Amino acid sequence: MSVISTKILPFSATAFKEGKFVDLTESDVIGKWAVFFFYPADFTFVCPTELEDLADIYPTLQGLGVEVYGVSTDTHFSHKAWHDSSPAIGKVNYYLVGDQNHTITKNFDVLREGVGLADRGTFVVDPEGTIQLVEITPEGVGRNAAELLRKIKALQYWVSHPGEVCPAKWEEGEATLAPSLDLVGKI
Repeated sequence: MSVISTKILPFSATAFKEGKFVDLTESDVIGKWAVFFFYPADFTFVCPTELEDLADIYPTLQGLGVEVYGVSTDTHFSHKAWHDSSPAIGKVNYYLVGDQNHTITKNFDVLREGVGLADRGTFVVDPEGTIQLVEITPEGVGRNAAELLRKIKALQYWVSHPGEVCPAKWEEGEATLAPSLDLVGKI
């Protein structure tokens, strides 16, 4: 079953952010755009490359009104230790959420049952708490933050411009489409 267009489910968790432990619930997410960026585990191989890539565009995302929640089934204590010991993770200023009870990972349906780790899942949630984008990749394939940024810009444009849609490879400032009977069979 697809989670697109569904509301995020209730959760309670502790995150590490900017040197502090912070308690979070789903109500903290409502009112702004959000990225839930699930990854298998701290102190691994592909994960730090992805989290660092996302850290590099975090200021741009914040400028678009987007908050980022990096989520794994590790504890918030593990997140702090990783942040303090890894140059790549030391760049991370967004939330690193501990989901050791698997509530958030199950809510987004990315828990690998029997393993206790999350799949590489990316979810973009709109300010009303509705999931608008889902991307899930296998453990051995890292994601691209620049492509995520492009998709967020397209989502935000689409939501704020009813009647228009963003074609493939759409970049900010490019032409959009207005679906109509006149376009059927002409694209």
